[in-house]
Amino acid sequence: MAKVMLAMSGGVDSSVAAQLMQQAGFDCIGATMVLCSDAGVLDAKAVADRLHIPFYSFDHTEDFNRLVIEDFIGCYEQGGTPNPCVTCNKKIKFDVLLQRALQMGCDCLATGHYARILRENNRFLLYKAKDPGKDQSYFLACLNQHQLSHTLFPLGELTKEQVRQIAEAQSFVTAKKKDSQDICFIPDGDYKAFMERYTGRTYPGGDYLNQSGQVVGHHQGAVGYTIGQRKGLGIALGEPAYVVDKNMAQNTVTLGKNEDLFRTTLLADNWNFIPFDTLEKPLQVKARVRYRHTEQPATVYPMENGLAKVVFAEPQRAITTGQAVVLYDGDMVIGSGTIQKVL
Repeated sequence: MAKVMLAMSGGVDSSVAAQLMQQAGFDCIGATMVLCSDAGVLDAKAVADRLHIPFYSFDHTEDFNRLVIEDFIGCYEQGGTPNPCVTCNKKIKFDVLLQRALQMGCDCLATGHYARILRENNRFLLYKAKDPGKDQSYFLACLNQHQLSHTLFPLGELTKEQVRQIAEAQSFVTAKKKDSQDICFIPDGDYKAFMERYTGRTYPGGDYLNQSGQVVGHHQGAVGYTIGQRKGLGIALGEPAYVVDKNMAQNTVTLGKNEDLFRTTLLADNWNFIPFDTLEKPLQVKARVRYRHTEQPATVYPMENGLAKVVFAEPQRAITTGQAVVLYDGDMVIGSGTIQKVL
């Protein structure tokens, strides 16, 4: 009987994942990682107790601070907009926790993510979930062959509604629990205030510029803004204004019109390709530049020094450095990289 560690967050998805793995005949243990709070531990333990499976809580706060939060702050300070959920999956859940699972004699780590893993031609391939509204393949496209080969996603073929129904049938305490929408370590959404508390640094205000480089107002610190932002600018120019550029060295934020946000080409590094190890030649794909972006036709070109260039068939709005660009062929994930430059 295969032994599986269930990554249990205290939410409904991981609760049902645990029940499904037990139902499928796996020898299960539950585990919760304490990363930025222990809010989910009691609910996760309650579900594990109901399923009569062993439960462990592991404090990985230091790993999370070092690998996720400091990466998050560094990206903002360099003018990007990071995606901490991608970093956490790559470096914490499917690295630190997976290693612990294997050390404890488990064969695999199972989670409540909505995605599918299929084995074809001796490679483990990542596919979108059956429920398109819940698909999380964008956040998982960073996983390598070792990680995919030791991972199970039991919810991949289910809809969220079906998951809720299973949880209610099992009388799980998590059955009606709402999904978390915010970044777990910044529940109030104020990134700048969090960064100042964490680092002890202050991020001074500076000038808003127009497209001609003229000063048109005063902002609250360039780290607090992201490309494409319209709300919360605190400036009235007589027409809608959007953040179209930032200069961190000068601490300036450039404002423009919505049409100024569209670009066709990006450069990315930190590539992880899933059906093959390296990109040898140009490839026609569909590409997403953020989680809620509908993938669009593009061509990816290999370059030197681990870079690849993605050129969209049509200009895309607010492509942002620091975000993941994820490539698809239908429902199959081709790979992902980190956007370094927008051309």
